[in-house]
Amino acid sequence: NLSKAGAPSISMSIGRGKGVVILSTSADSFKSAADGKEHKTGLWLEELATPYYIFTKAGLKVTVASIKGGEIPVDASSKSGDFYTEDCKAFDKDETAQKLFKSSVKLSTIVDSIADYDALYLAGGHGTCADYIDNKELDKAISDAYNSGKCVVAADCHGPVGICGATKKNGEPLIKGLAVTGFADSEEKAVGLDKAVPFLLESKMKELGAKYSKENDWNPCAVCDESGDGVLVTGQNPASSRKAAEKVLEMIKKVSK
Repeated sequence: NLSKAGAPSISMSIGRGKGVVILSTSADSFKSAADGKEHKTGLWLEELATPYYIFTKAGLKVTVASIKGGEIPVDASSKSGDFYTEDCKAFDKDETAQKLFKSSVKLSTIVDSIADYDALYLAGGHGTCADYIDNKELDKAISDAYNSGKCVVAADCHGPVGICGATKKNGEPLIKGLAVTGFADSEEKAVGLDKAVPFLLESKMKELGAKYSKENDWNPCAVCDESGDGVLVTGQNPASSRKAAEKVLEMIKKVSK
């Protein structure tokens, strides 16, 4: 692909679709399964900021979307200490990124055209425990993207909470028989929310018939499965953001050939 000036056009040479949708929770809290109290949370910033830069630097257009649209709530803990990574700091100062972030696209407006995108990437954070579960619109978006065989589906950390309701063409759970990872039960216990969350993600994925694997707690881990009708990439925790996004980039190039 050449631009009018005859130079290689990066944005045209990667992918075959409309770029990448990075989807976020719109929930700033979730109700604890233990005591019914609202637990303050939101998006885990690194899980959106890191893939955003990996995809944009590769020349892909990024659409920042959320369940309800508009400004996305951020878990304050993801902006503290070492969790507030260089990508996060850059994202917060990036005018272009902030414009997308504060006026995110509502999922319902793109759900019917999701297969036209190169990838659907689900960022995490405990907010997903409120609005990624029992969400028919999200289930449809993920199922349609995966079953199209053209749109790579990816989810990191608590993002895979969203893929647990998606289905294959035959109606079976999308992740049944697929290699996956996601926030480990031991990691949930370590942050003290194992009794509060609606379900433990690792246990749920195994229950749905997935081939779950993980690294030691808090270590980067990304798993890619190409064995079904589509491509699924999952990441274990916030530290897996880079690995997962890089794998998605690799798969976009492969699928679009």
